[in-house]
Amino acid sequence: MLVTRDRQKSYAGNRRKPLEFQVGDRVLLQVSPWKGLIRFGKKGKLSPRFVGPFNILERIGPVAYRLDLPPELSNIHDTFHVSNLKKCLSGETVVLPLEEIQIDEQLRTMEEPIEIFDRETKRLRHSRIPIVKVRWNSKHGPEFTWEREAFMRNKYPHLFTKDPGGSSKN
Repeated sequence: MLVTRDRQKSYAGNRRKPLEFQVGDRVLLQVSPWKGLIRFGKKGKLSPRFVGPFNILERIGPVAYRLDLPPELSNIHDTFHVSNLKKCLSGETVVLPLEEIQIDEQLRTMEEPIEIFDRETKRLRHSRIPIVKVRWNSKHGPEFTWEREAFMRNKYPHLFTKDPGGSSKN
């Protein structure tokens, strides 16, 4: 029994590596919506799993790190367990400044559409649905999604004022 347990432990241990970060590393913070500490809104059906990147200020213990959080997140404790952190692999050119990310009073990110990029008509059996390709200002850089034209026209009418035909792009 002990031999089997030790063998299994050695197999599992080979796949795992201890997570360690250095002071000054950039990390992403895991969002826990069920804990209610950080509430970031969702766009469509998806919620962000990680936010950031943030700089590590100091190592508190073998598994705890203090992060440099922005003033918008001042009501959250700045020390996190290593399991809630993920190394940020993106370069500085991909990261948007925090000033460009809009956060409402419930600490949810607000992503606004910038422009209508393209139009199509989705054909179903007995109906046709006009859809538009929307460019969003996202915290991850430019993001494009297909949305229903009627929904976008009701929620963001300023995107459709340029062209009387219903599209801001010819």
